Amino acid sequence: MSEIRTDNLRVREITRILSPRELKTRLPLSAAARDTVIAGREQVRAILDGSDRRLLVVVGPCSIHDPAAALEYARRLNALRLELAGKICVVMRVYFEKPRTTLGWKGLINDPWLDGTYDIEGGLKIARKLLLDICAAGLPAATEFLDPYTPQYLDDLVTWAAVGARTTESQTHREMASALSMPVGFKNGTDGSLQIALDAMVASQSPHSFLGMDADGYTAIVRSLGQTHGHVVLRGGKDHPNYEPEFVDAAVAALRAAGLREALMVDCSHANSGKHHEMQVEIFRNLLAQRRAGNAALVSIMLESHLFEGSQKLEKGADPKTLRYGVSITDACIGWDTTEQLLREAAEQA
Repeated sequence: MSEIRTDNLRVREITRILSPRELKTRLPLSAAARDTVIAGREQVRAILDGSDRRLLVVVGPCSIHDPAAALEYARRLNALRLELAGKICVVMRVYFEKPRTTLGWKGLINDPWLDGTYDIEGGLKIARKLLLDICAAGLPAATEFLDPYTPQYLDDLVTWAAVGARTTESQTHREMASALSMPVGFKNGTDGSLQIALDAMVASQSPHSFLGMDADGYTAIVRSLGQTHGHVVLRGGKDHPNYEPEFVDAAVAALRAAGLREALMVDCSHANSGKHHEMQVEIFRNLLAQRRAGNAALVSIMLESHLFEGSQKLEKGADPKTLRYGVSITDACIGWDTTEQLLREAAEQA
């Protein structure tokens, strides 16, 4: 009698990759990068706590697809960060994982060569090397953790992390956030629901025990201490944006009623901009005006920005070499000149 299998019936292949410890050994944390991460996290925590009154701006490409362009962007941003450091705190968006409503390119870690070969191990190596280079230069980095195993490979290089609108309601991601070493922003749901983010903050504050992965790549029980600096990120919803004063005030009131820290980040892109990248300029200035009017809870703003404005499509089967340099292949971004102008405006109004 032949054996009839009942497991892995939908799995084509399982391929082992290097462990987090192996990757960190090959690409170790340098002293300069470590200093950047430590200082960056301290500054972000101080801003969330209210002891540092500077505006936190998380700015950078929607997603990283070209490390060379990302490094050029980082060099420009770091020079501006150093110039404006006394007025605003700048952290670069370095996003490697792209959540999808249905299908599409899932980010540099998943498909680093943009050709459907899904060299995830290669993607992890590229991502870690890029973060090392950015942090070694003194520029703090932010990312979204989508796959709960990714932090084991990259967490020592990240100053601020996001849990996205599609995953904020996920128990797995709330547990993950409870163990992360850096402050975490929880986006409101894609439908605009703020309660999802509030619930995530409450859940992630508590210790959890859950299945995860250790440094050697083995399945393990992770026992977390709880996230101390979770906060809400307003990114708009299907029916309306939520960056305007009435929505910000309502979010602050909800945080107060729940006994949570009254500190908000607002994302100028996504549903707040209606996917029109140029709208980010108007939204950013609106938020600066709210801060001038005395809204102390509005501590941070996020911008999607690249070397050049707009976006381009990654056509299936096309040669990645034909892509325009410094232009997003996911959400459209504002360009560098506009980015610099907005950051200077924020510093002048600080």
